[in-house]
This record gives sequence, structure tokens and C-alpha cells, in this order.
Amino acid sequence: MLFTLNDPAYLKTGLEPAISAKTLDFHFNGHHKAYLNKTNDLVKGTSLENKSLEDVILVAKTTNNAALFNNATQLWNHSFFWDCMAPTNQTGQISPELEKLIKESFGSVADFKKKFTDSAIANFGSGWTWLVNINGKLEIQNTSNAESPVTLRVTPLLTVDVWEHAYYLDHQNRRPEYLNKWWEVVNWKFVDQQLKQ
Repeated sequence: MLFTLNDPAYLKTGLEPAISAKTLDFHFNGHHKAYLNKTNDLVKGTSLENKSLEDVILVAKTTNNAALFNNATQLWNHSFFWDCMAPTNQTGQISPELEKLIKESFGSVADFKKKFTDSAIANFGSGWTWLVNINGKLEIQNTSNAESPVTLRVTPLLTVDVWEHAYYLDHQNRRPEYLNKWWEVVNWKFVDQQLKQ
């Protein structure tokens, strides 16, 4: 069975003011679908064709299959990224359980947001910034290029894409501006679901 994509519900309307419909269309229908098609091309007719995407990523990593790893991981990362966002009227609130962990790990929600944003700004070149849960302690981690928590054996709760294609049409080279707007569309309901898994 080949992999498929679920269109984000907000694809046609965008996530203003953070991400325009034009950027979302370009990002989803251009980049994300390209990763999907390439991953499917690479697994079709192989022993990986009926494996989960996570298994494909782990096999590609351990066998040094760079083409498959890069495409499969970017496919997974982007799918997770879309779930991390919602229109501003559907984002929900930080749950008490998540807020408690954030305070234990970072001091306050405001401190967490600043540290996460600073880490994403400092993430050199292309990559992702993640909030991950490691045995009940939250950490902020940067990954470069197509790296993913799937291979790091941690539980991702939240991510932001800091590849330039994620924000260049709307914000050009102003990554901090993109990140500050992005917080307005973080889907705290999804983050809480990840925490409870």
C-alpha cells in the first residue's frame, strides 16, 4: 500500500496572519506532494511497500539510503507540521498538564516560547525545531535538513518548519517575523493529544 496525504482543512483559506493560502498551496501541493511521490516511487515493489512510514524511515537510516530517508522523513515531518497548526479560532488552549510540564522544564510559558523561538531562529540553514517529551521532561531540539524525532526515539509534541520554503513567499528572509506569527496558529489541542500518547 502506498502512502497518501490528507489535505489540511485550512489549505484553501490559509492561516493568516502567519501563513497565506498561496504559501500553503505552494508548500503542500509543491513540496509535500513531491516528497510523497518520491517516497512512493522508492518503496513501490520493495519489501518496504507495506511498512509504516516510521519503519521506512528507520530502515532508510540504518541502510544509509539517503534518497529514501530524506524524502520519507520530509513526508513525515510535514504531515506532523500541518497537524501542529489550526486556524486561530480552533487552536485551543494549553492544557493544565502541558502547562505544568512547560513550567517545570522552562520556567513559564513565555520563557518556553522565547527559548523555542530563539532556537528556531538560530537553527542554521534548513531544518526543523521541535518540542519533544523525553520521559516526562520537555526539551527543545533542532534538527537539520530532513532529520526527524522518528530516528531520535523521542516523542515529538510540536514542530515548526524553518526551511525557507515555509515562509519565504510571505516573510522573505525575516524568519523571526514568521515565527512570531506562527505562534498564533499553534494547535494546542494537537500538542496535548501528543502528550497523552
